[in-house]
Amino acid sequence: MAKLYFHYATMNAGKTTMLLQASYNYRERGMHTMLFVAGHYAKDDAGYISSRIGLEERAEMFRDGDDLFARIAEHHDHKTIHCVFVDEAQFLDDGQVWQLARIVDRLNIPVMCYGLRTDFQGNLFAGSKALLAIADELREVRTICRCGKKATMVVRLGPDGKVARQGAQVAIGKDVYVSLCRRHWEDEMGRTDADDFVGFAAR
Repeated sequence: MAKLYFHYATMNAGKTTMLLQASYNYRERGMHTMLFVAGHYAKDDAGYISSRIGLEERAEMFRDGDDLFARIAEHHDHKTIHCVFVDEAQFLDDGQVWQLARIVDRLNIPVMCYGLRTDFQGNLFAGSKALLAIADELREVRTICRCGKKATMVVRLGPDGKVARQGAQVAIGKDVYVSLCRRHWEDEMGRTDADDFVGFAAR
C-alpha cells in the first residue's frame, strides 16, 4: 500500500541526496517519478533539486496555494506516476500536505517528502507541522553537531558571521545555516538558563 513519508532533519544532513538517489532507483527500473521543489529555489524560472555533492535534477515548483492533487492527478492520467518526491517540504502549506495525503489514499501513489522540522528559532514550519501530524511514516535523517552529538537544531549566521536570533522564518541564499545539538543551539541563541528562556520567549 502507498504511504505518505516525511524524512526530516537539520541542514546538511543529506536529505536531498537521498531524494535524488531514491528517484533514480525508480527510474532505473523503468518507473516514472514526479519531483517537486519549493518555488524559493527557482533558477531561470525553472525548479531544480540540487544537493551539496553536485547532484541535480529538474523539478516541478510548488508555491503557496497551488493544488498539488490536481497537478499530480493530471500527470498520472497521461503517464502512470509511480512515486512523488517533494524537496523542501517544510514550505508546503497545510492544505497541500492534505492534498499529498489524498494522492496516497485515492490514487495509491507513494509520496516521499523531505525537509526541515524546525526553523532557526526552534519553531515548526507549517508544512512540517502538518506532515508530523498526518504522515504514515516519519523518518529522521541524522547528522551531527560540532561536539559529536546528534544535531536536532539549526542556527542562522548572517553576512557578518554572527548568529541571528530574530528575523524572517524564510531567508534563501543570503545566510548560512549550522546544525547543532539542542545544548549548543541554546548556547548560541542565548538561552542558557531559566531566566534567559523566559526573556527569550517573551521577545
